[in-house]
Amino acid sequence: MKFSPLFHLATLAFLIAAAPITQAEIPIKSGDKVAFLGDSITEQGKSDPGGYVNLVSSALAANGLKIEVIGAGISGNKSNQMLERLERDVLSKKPQWMMLSCGVNDVWHGENGVPLDAYKKNITRITEQAQAAGVKVVILTSTMIGEDQPNPSNQKLIPYNEFLRTLAKEKNYLLADLNAAMQQALPEVNIPGKEVLTSDGVHMIFPGNLMMATGIIKSLGFNAEEIGKAQEAWLDLPNTCALKFEAKFSQREMRQLEKTTAARGSSAQKSLNESLQKTIDSLKK
Repeated sequence: MKFSPLFHLATLAFLIAAAPITQAEIPIKSGDKVAFLGDSITEQGKSDPGGYVNLVSSALAANGLKIEVIGAGISGNKSNQMLERLERDVLSKKPQWMMLSCGVNDVWHGENGVPLDAYKKNITRITEQAQAAGVKVVILTSTMIGEDQPNPSNQKLIPYNEFLRTLAKEKNYLLADLNAAMQQALPEVNIPGKEVLTSDGVHMIFPGNLMMATGIIKSLGFNAEEIGKAQEAWLDLPNTCALKFEAKFSQREMRQLEKTTAARGSSAQKSLNESLQKTIDSLKK
């Protein structure tokens, strides 16, 4: 599902409405290394230009804080796998911060997932090992499994997130309650098959990435003015919007077009894309 830039702005305006006006100093400093440990949501958050990892980095940069991002998201990972690779993918890189996003696959994978008791032990060990290595921890509650809170997977996820909230409070970790933010961002009436924040109920599209990034920077103490600076920076991130077009030809016209573009060392599709891009560039001036 594609969304217009106006939809993105409206979504962002909704998400920042409750941002505090005053704040303590943002704890992350310029030059800090920030590791993002997680599953496919985090992996895509780094690989996608509009992913939440890149949005967080951009938001910090817009407020004068240049960080080094360590992408440590691997698709399909659960808490036990993140624990196994913690040293290799995070601690060995000597970050000052670790943002931990874990829980979706522990529940979503059903019988191949991780039971709650084992999940608690894994997460506790991950965070304690990070803390022992001098790494500050930010816990992200697990986002939803399907954009309808009453479904069985989301109900099963509740105690996992309750544990994360309790752990963050007990250990004095920063907490970004993204599950609560996601529920708040969704419309009251759910229409099956009409995802708002995700492509499939789990993996984020741009509005979902905005939701995640906004929740994280709010947990870092950003106020409304600083979130506004982030919003402006997000508008200028390249390759975060895509347009599709459709051109129709007769068989003869298509053959002629292919022949002409091939003679120029190109192709019909490439030539059309280039022409469209030139038109868009002229409209932006």
